[in-house]
Amino acid sequence: MAYAVHHRTEAVDGLEVFYREAGNSQAPVVLLLHGFPTSSHMFRNLIPALSDRYRLIAPDHIGFGQSAMPSLDEFPYTFEALTEITSGLLDRLGVDRFAMYVQDYGAPIGWQLALQDPQRITAIITQSGNAYTDGFVKPFWDGLFAYAKAPGPETEGPVRGALTAEVTRWQYVNGVADQSLVSPDNWVHDQALLDRPGNNEIQLKLFRDYPTNVDLYPDVHQYFRDSQVPLLAVWGANDEIFGPDGAHAFRRDLPKAEIHLIESGHFALESHLETITQQIRGFLSRAIT
Repeated sequence: MAYAVHHRTEAVDGLEVFYREAGNSQAPVVLLLHGFPTSSHMFRNLIPALSDRYRLIAPDHIGFGQSAMPSLDEFPYTFEALTEITSGLLDRLGVDRFAMYVQDYGAPIGWQLALQDPQRITAIITQSGNAYTDGFVKPFWDGLFAYAKAPGPETEGPVRGALTAEVTRWQYVNGVADQSLVSPDNWVHDQALLDRPGNNEIQLKLFRDYPTNVDLYPDVHQYFRDSQVPLLAVWGANDEIFGPDGAHAFRRDLPKAEIHLIESGHFALESHLETITQQIRGFLSRAIT
């Protein structure tokens, strides 16, 4: 039986955090962490598909979706700060242990949660949620790293292109054989939120902070080796942001990782919801029973 999806807010450190929630409150928790440039909206179909067996919690990061969007003067907009808000939300909701589904920006937030307290993490599902330099596809990342290293007018121009409607749409349809499976509501919704006054400066700040996530990769790899946490990678084989080499790389430190490449792109849930749902249900039944 699928549970109704609730749309809620919780105050964390004085900021309103929006989250979607469904499932039995006593069921094992799966935390869903979205990427750029989207929000928990990306999980709107997955949540009911898993809610018969799990408690799903999908927050919008600060500056994204329906969560608060304080100015740069009011919030630091680092991945560490986003992690602290997520951790605070889990504490407010009484969540001690959880599996997590990480995608794009959700991955570094998830890795930091794991490094803070490895015992909290029961299993990991990663869908274009990168943890290895192998996953960075050129030339997509060249501009961001150049901008983060030397912010200025010359390097800022190219990365501002990532905030345009054209690139937002591209992230959804690139690598998808049948693009008619992907609803245009996705990029229209995301772009409307990106276009809010002041949001572009927030995204640029996070771009500048992104290399701090790469600096943590050695610690993340050590966490994988020490914990041998169960991990499922369901990854778009045609993703030109985080390529499939990033999925295969998990087996370096987690030899039992389950790797499944899907004929899709960066937002594979939009074209392959049923396939990914089946993979997750099988994986979690083995990993956290």
